[in-house]
Amino acid sequence: MEVFTKYPPGQILEAFWTTIQLTVFSAVGALILGTLLAAMRLAPVPMLNWLGTGYVNVVRNTPLTLIILFCSFGLSQTLGITLADPRSLTSIADSNFRLAVLGLTVYTASFVCETVRAGVNTVPLGQAEAARSLGLTFSQNLRIVLLPQAFRAVIIPLGSVLIALTKNTTIASAIGVAEAALLMKGMIENTAALLVVGTIFAVGFIILTLPLGLFFGWLGKRLAVAR
Repeated sequence: MEVFTKYPPGQILEAFWTTIQLTVFSAVGALILGTLLAAMRLAPVPMLNWLGTGYVNVVRNTPLTLIILFCSFGLSQTLGITLADPRSLTSIADSNFRLAVLGLTVYTASFVCETVRAGVNTVPLGQAEAARSLGLTFSQNLRIVLLPQAFRAVIIPLGSVLIALTKNTTIASAIGVAEAALLMKGMIENTAALLVVGTIFAVGFIILTLPLGLFFGWLGKRLAVAR
């Protein structure tokens, strides 16, 4: 077929490998930042509550494309923050990739925050009160009592956030990151085989996301907190 003559399977796999890297790095960053934001929203300090709430409301209601473009044009071109060694031969590609990870992390963290906060709210209030009566500070209460149970309660919703993140990586093509969506666009333009190319990449994303859904569904049931 003309598609595979011009674009060998190895090139398609390489594009999906970039998609996987974007997903993994962004997921780790979003989990860390989202957990910190959830702690801010639960903290008994009004200023932290306002900051956490403001972040979530602003970022969650901002289009991801706009955030990615801001990271590229605002941080890189306007402020000169490239996140890569300018002397490197791959500095532009490295910078675009890392800026895309930053944008995806910032955006996804707002959804992780609300998911974790919902998990904390499932923990019986008496457990938090018992921890306070034992002299545990807020951070100790959160780390030892609340978060372990919260994460077990929201494994499946966190899996849904991760699946959404995997699909959202296609937005990185807007700043030239060589992931699956950018290659798909080039293949369609150069071969006009819309149905064939679309099917290839649809199957590719199904292969990435379907096992994630099944795994998190199994893990959520296995680690569910007995009430």
